[in-house]
Amino acid sequence: MKKAKLSRDERDILKSFEQGEWKSVKDLDAEKKKAIEVARATFRKDRRVNIRISTKDLEDIRKKAVEEGIPYQTLIASVLHKYVAGRLKEKGA
Repeated sequence: MKKAKLSRDERDILKSFEQGEWKSVKDLDAEKKKAIEVARATFRKDRRVNIRISTKDLEDIRKKAVEEGIPYQTLIASVLHKYVAGRLKEKGA
């Protein structure tokens, strides 16, 4: 049987686990509920924003959204979220 290759992230997680860095939580169900609520609050879309952008930029955004298979407003929200979270990087940077 062929052994699956692990990604760098997977190797890091495995190494961390093998070194005993992972600890069990006392109440797993409560921790799961808390994590789910935090995730819901993080991704809750409860505010509306109106912006003005050029026709060309909007056309390009719509094309990218089609390529990604998502609505263009979802793409815009995703880009903004990644930017404020510090996860949006310039190409080649």
